[in-house]
Amino acid sequence: MESLVINKDFWKNKTILLTGHTGFKGSWLSLWLQKLDVNLIGYSKSILTTPSLFELANVENGMKSIMGDVCDYETLHEVIEEHNPEIVIHMAAQSILLDSYKNPRDTFETNVMGTVNLLESVRNTNSVKVILNVTSDKCYDPDYSSKGFVETDRLGGYDPYSNSKACSESITSSYRNSFFNSTESGEQNVSLASCRAGNVIGGGDWSSNRLIPDIMKGILNNEIIKIRNPNSIRPWQHVLDPLCGYLMLAQKLWVSNSEFSEGWNFGPLKNNEKSVKWIVEKFSEKWRNNINWDVENSVNLHETNFLRLNSDKSNTKLGWIPKLNLEQGIDWIVKWYKEYEQNHNMRSITEQQIDKFQKLI
Repeated sequence: MESLVINKDFWKNKTILLTGHTGFKGSWLSLWLQKLDVNLIGYSKSILTTPSLFELANVENGMKSIMGDVCDYETLHEVIEEHNPEIVIHMAAQSILLDSYKNPRDTFETNVMGTVNLLESVRNTNSVKVILNVTSDKCYDPDYSSKGFVETDRLGGYDPYSNSKACSESITSSYRNSFFNSTESGEQNVSLASCRAGNVIGGGDWSSNRLIPDIMKGILNNEIIKIRNPNSIRPWQHVLDPLCGYLMLAQKLWVSNSEFSEGWNFGPLKNNEKSVKWIVEKFSEKWRNNINWDVENSVNLHETNFLRLNSDKSNTKLGWIPKLNLEQGIDWIVKWYKEYEQNHNMRSITEQQIDKFQKLI
């Protein structure tokens, strides 16, 4: 197994297009890429939350930030033609499961046609060598087994969000086979892979209907926290672990197309699979203050009660191993929000955690 390394010499001065750069994961990745000295172009529809990590950490300082919708093919294509990215990381999405029930059309338009627009634009340009499509661990057809989903398992998804991510995976496979495999299609030789991770947690997440933001809003506003499905088990992981996997995969794709152009799971170790209730209680312990919470009974929409990813392929072929266990990850998150509560420089705090993580790898 190779050592877990992000090669700064590889990334230096490369032009990277990151869609969804204003989101929670996108903001963390934007700051990391800036520290790697890339020429970073961000493309996002809007800043979705108030507050937001993007604004609190002044993420825009050090990159080119463009507001645009991935559903708008013409604008997206103009941006790609103008900036000639070499690597594209596609994170723009409607990413909230409950919101997909409220507005399924928007969810499918963004997550399905947004993917089509991005890949079609790349197909009509010549600069891009690597594409990462970031989907979700929920793209698999749920079978409720305990074995853990592997990359070759059937795709599906019950709810509109999960199903839209399965559709995005199928689109990725179709474009890879039809257009980006030069030996088959006679067209471009673009390395195209998908990344499947979920239940990512970290400082600076303010999204609605997500556990950590709900906990923090309750703590900071001194309100009772409404918790859905307290006994549901999820593969929790700190945001920097899967982002590290994405960067490692991009490096591999640059060198070798056929070997790494496929789907990849980035999930935590099995002992990090804990219930929602466990997370709430652990936060209460580490915040050193009792958290007032109650079960939300008004939401009666389908959500999988147990979810596990098998990341053996990423472990063995990429050398990717999660570096933060769940308790360490919660420590880092509590530290981040306590610094926020004290009105400190959140770009500096976020970059310090990135630096600390890089030392671990």
